[in-house]
Amino acid sequence: MVHVLSSRILLRPTDPERSRAFYGEQLGLAVYREFGTGPERGTVYFLGGGFLEVSGRSGTPPAPATRLWLQVADAAAAHDELRAKGVEIVRPPVKEPWGLVEMWIADPDGTPIVLVEVLADHPMRYRPGI
Repeated sequence: MVHVLSSRILLRPTDPERSRAFYGEQLGLAVYREFGTGPERGTVYFLGGGFLEVSGRSGTPPAPATRLWLQVADAAAAHDELRAKGVEIVRPPVKEPWGLVEMWIADPDGTPIVLVEVLADHPMRYRPGI
């Protein structure tokens, strides 16, 4: 088995400054580290148990299959906060048939982001022996 020490998602945005403003200011992700200089410098954000690196530049948006899934404590509160910051809400929070509350947004390049609230009684919260 491979012993993974950390994980990270790498995005190459079409407009790095616009993406940094979105992830850092609008979503409010904390910066783990930055590297390089100039407009295409890299910024790595904390994502709970992983990291999101926004670095370099791409001539085209990420492939449509690229998606981010971010767990939040309260989807309704996240909705209100993001809407107040001018983030376009693709779909407001909805309790799905599988028991999770999901809200959909997109980054400036159109990368779909699902903000997920795991309710207290959901099986994902079950921890045997705890």
